[in-house]
Amino acid sequence: MPTLSLPRRFLPRSPAVRHLLGAALAMVVVVVLLTLVDDFRRFQLAELAALGIAAGGLTVLTGLNGQLSLGHGALMAVGAWTTALLLPDREATTPVALVILASVAVTALLGAVVGVAAARLHGPYLAGATLALAVAVPSLALHFRSTLGGEQGLRVVLPEAPSWAVEATWFLTATDLTTRGWVAFVAWTTLVLTYLVLANLASGRVGRRWRAVRDDEVAAQLAGISPGRARVSAFTVSAAAAGAGGAVLALVVRLAAPGSFTIALSLTLLAAVVLGGLGTLTGALLGASVLVLLPQVVTQLGRAGGLDDVRAAELAPLVHGLVLVAVVLWAPAGLTGSVRAAAHRRRARRALAARPGGAPPPEAATAAPDPTPQTPAPAQGGTTPPETPRPATSTQGAPR
Repeated sequence: MPTLSLPRRFLPRSPAVRHLLGAALAMVVVVVLLTLVDDFRRFQLAELAALGIAAGGLTVLTGLNGQLSLGHGALMAVGAWTTALLLPDREATTPVALVILASVAVTALLGAVVGVAAARLHGPYLAGATLALAVAVPSLALHFRSTLGGEQGLRVVLPEAPSWAVEATWFLTATDLTTRGWVAFVAWTTLVLTYLVLANLASGRVGRRWRAVRDDEVAAQLAGISPGRARVSAFTVSAAAAGAGGAVLALVVRLAAPGSFTIALSLTLLAAVVLGGLGTLTGALLGASVLVLLPQVVTQLGRAGGLDDVRAAELAPLVHGLVLVAVVLWAPAGLTGSVRAAAHRRRARRALAARPGGAPPPEAATAAPDPTPQTPAPAQGGTTPPETPRPATSTQGAPR
């Protein structure tokens, strides 16, 4: 009888190769999906990709390294401002790929500085420090109005799609490549590449160091791992992912304003990570999907149920809160962790039912026999068997 673990025989043993094959398959799915939907759905999917990128970086920081951050919204703001400064008008010749890489580099540098300052903080102290970062960074736009645009923010002007993308779209789908389609393709390509890098880091030596520091800092030090360096590297990688998410979000909404990167965005990212499951990139993407798509679905259902636009819009936050509370109470491991636990229990029940009579599995190792000789029991009639005579030991020739 085939099981779920049977296809693993055909997968390569190297995690990097498996991740690369998964990324290639994901890109095929992305291209097909973006071809089938309209521009409005492409906008929604691009926004989902931006939040998914930042949530992936946060789940690496919180789930793998144990650092709680409430300031990833501010790090996304830095990436968005960098993108807006590099794309001020249509005459800008900087390619979109270089713009995103520059945003990642600037945010990673800021994350390294913040990570060094917060390396000695733990628990609520670290959360308080990152919360101060989330409050302080958006307010910089008010003090540097000439550079960051003040409350109105900076406008992001998208360059034209390259000719190779237009020709490839026409060759594959026989349709013209719209601006929304180009932005959505850039957003999901950035998400796939970001998740590929994060997955390789998490499954390699760097990820093992992060988990060692998270589980037991003293044991990690005894093993030769520097907890400070591990925390700084985790915060830097997570900040770089947040910068990429901010750059993509600026391209999607075409604006980099401080009102888009408030503390509410940081809490939304944390809720997405908790909802999907800490420490898993799949959970981060699933949680971001729920937070982006659920309010719109609930609003449409409210309108279909006879509610007006205002009451239907007010219904979405209520359902969002109820879903989050339900997951925390009945699925504390998140949606991904609960699904994995259910699949593990199902496989265990199938393995138990496949055994004859439903007997429990035998023990892995049997107890070793006792080397001590046992004294024979007395025979009937009260007589004991004679003792076995011990061989005499000769002492002749023994050294004195």
